[in-house]
Amino acid sequence: MKFKLDECVDARLSINLKEAGYEAVTTPQQGLHGIEDERLYHLCINEGYILLTLDIHFSNVLNFDPKYTPGIVVLRGPEDLFATTRKLLETLIEGLKREEPEGRLWIVELERIRIHESMEEER
Repeated sequence: MKFKLDECVDARLSINLKEAGYEAVTTPQQGLHGIEDERLYHLCINEGYILLTLDIHFSNVLNFDPKYTPGIVVLRGPEDLFATTRKLLETLIEGLKREEPEGRLWIVELERIRIHESMEEER
């Protein structure tokens, strides 16, 4: 699996993903600093990357339908401190051992993952 870390996610977390056996790139590494959400969403689809972000806007399936994506993962903790986001990433990595986020939105909270299907599948 390939992950693209939004610029709001600490780039050091890409190391944890790589150690777990996943490919991980950051938007700043790719020269995408300040990229608009809509463009990032389509870029991830076209390049086959799971989007990893702290941006709550990506949890709106009306604007960012996960159906055709490799997956959208939103990390949601009580704060965005590095220690907390690292724990959220550990929860994500554990969840990836059981299933894949393809076509779905995963909201990763401390010690749990809420999984949402696309709007079309919820009807």
